[in-house]
Amino acid sequence: MPDNPLYFSQTLISWYNRHKRNLPWRTTTDPYFIWLSEVILQQTRVNQGLPYYEKFVTTYPTVHELAAAPEDEVLRLWQGLGYYSRARNMHHTARQIVQEFGGNFPGNYNELLKLKGVGSYTAAAIAAFAYKEQVAVLDGNVFRVLARVFGISEDIALPASRKVFQEQADKLVPADEPDTYNQSIMEFGAIQCTPVMPDCLFCPLQQSCFAFTHGLVQELPVKSKAKAARPRYFHYLVFAWQGQYYMRKRLEGDIWQGLYDFYLYEGTDKNLRTEALLSELNPAGINLEQGQLIPPRKDYKHILSHQKITARFYLVNLQNKLSPEVEQEGRLALYSAEKIDELPKPVLISNYLKDAKILLHL
Repeated sequence: MPDNPLYFSQTLISWYNRHKRNLPWRTTTDPYFIWLSEVILQQTRVNQGLPYYEKFVTTYPTVHELAAAPEDEVLRLWQGLGYYSRARNMHHTARQIVQEFGGNFPGNYNELLKLKGVGSYTAAAIAAFAYKEQVAVLDGNVFRVLARVFGISEDIALPASRKVFQEQADKLVPADEPDTYNQSIMEFGAIQCTPVMPDCLFCPLQQSCFAFTHGLVQELPVKSKAKAARPRYFHYLVFAWQGQYYMRKRLEGDIWQGLYDFYLYEGTDKNLRTEALLSELNPAGINLEQGQLIPPRKDYKHILSHQKITARFYLVNLQNKLSPEVEQEGRLALYSAEKIDELPKPVLISNYLKDAKILLHL
């Protein structure tokens, strides 16, 4: 019965032992590898995150090596996963662990919470999987299983609802197998009790599941809709001079902090007359002659959780280098094709560069 914690946990553990996927972070109790996997898998599907996990543990087999790595190198390895603040926080945390804890992860949930970028979910995962601490892990999969089985109708998008789910989750963690149990409920939500088409027919909790017995499988969990993504229109000028290209490192305060892109003019729509673009450049001290600017071939689109970006790229063949004043004002620097490949870049920029290899002779 769902009100019997032992029945619930043992049922899930039994199911897990038969159906679990063979994933590398499940065969270790090293907190560093567990932490890496949890950071990478936040907001990332396993099949997408697995290659990144393998790249990171190969490139940085210890927290000391990750801490010593340049940020650009870490961001380049992360490229394609999105949510780059996770990578920057991960890098900062690695340095904090080395500098403040001698390279050793804190040994319990409460101490783990003191690490930058480590919230309640990640701290619980490390504590349970590495140290067998009796704490409950709450991720999207766990929210869904608990909402359906126990009929919890609180909106999971609201921070206040977390307390309700946490109280329920804490009751279910067995003292002797907190690691296996937490893995089991996360895995159960990932491959059995899925968001759209859960496999209720062969579910071991079918008869004790509130959502199934009340016909509410599609209604639970309750999650309010996120705000519509706001549109943004990027007009990039790809300044080229003698086989090199001007790029800049993006600052904090906007998306893609620490990544590299080109000179950017952000417009109010995707259609921008060449004359308007040239008039934008003149006050910046960039004067172009006729024929130097090659208009874009197509639009590039990139959807983030809260923004929908449409970008166009204009190739600008310069007769002379940009002045030092323009370089400084635009934070621009010349890079060779080889160096550009090594720089961490938004996927949008990488997609353009793949298409433009012949045009840019990269």
